[in-house]
Amino acid sequence: MFSELRGAFVSTLVLAAVCCGVYPLIVTGAAQTLFADKANGSLIKDKDGTIRGSALLAQGFTGEQYFHPRPSAAGANGYDAASSSGSNLGPTSQKLHDAVKDRIAAYRVTNGLAIDAPVPADAVTASGSGLDPHISIANAQLQAPRVARIRQMDVEAVRSLIREHTTSPDLGILGEAGVNVLQLNTALDALPPVSVPSP
Repeated sequence: MFSELRGAFVSTLVLAAVCCGVYPLIVTGAAQTLFADKANGSLIKDKDGTIRGSALLAQGFTGEQYFHPRPSAAGANGYDAASSSGSNLGPTSQKLHDAVKDRIAAYRVTNGLAIDAPVPADAVTASGSGLDPHISIANAQLQAPRVARIRQMDVEAVRSLIREHTTSPDLGILGEAGVNVLQLNTALDALPPVSVPSP
């Protein structure tokens, strides 16, 4: 019996050392060496090192000087990373129909569009996670004139930033190209302020 207990004890110690020590060290070391940015959360920082957020999670930008993300149903007020979820409303839901209708009208007003102008689907519907950090290129292009006007920038300069922060589909074929909203807004904030001449 003693030999069986000793074998079980030694096996437990060996497995604990391998599973709780060696293996985590190898995986952590490999992750930090091969892709440290992703392993540490894909954090976006200002020039002074202040963390603005993660490139993987949406934030609720509402100011007119910013590009706006997709709507979010994550948490009570949206964009809650601790409560990732969709709205769970189906295509026959009157509540969803009314919400989308209201969002379309608000999007057109906010961006100075005609009353019958087409609106990208991602501008008025939440993603399944409620935390999608990207918007479609069409959505970004429609918001560009507003952002340029508020920031007193040339709209082509804003569109150039959109191109710089557009990501390709995964593996070149999965999904669609998108624009990372947090990265784009951080790049806008990093630009030198525009001096307005006195009247």
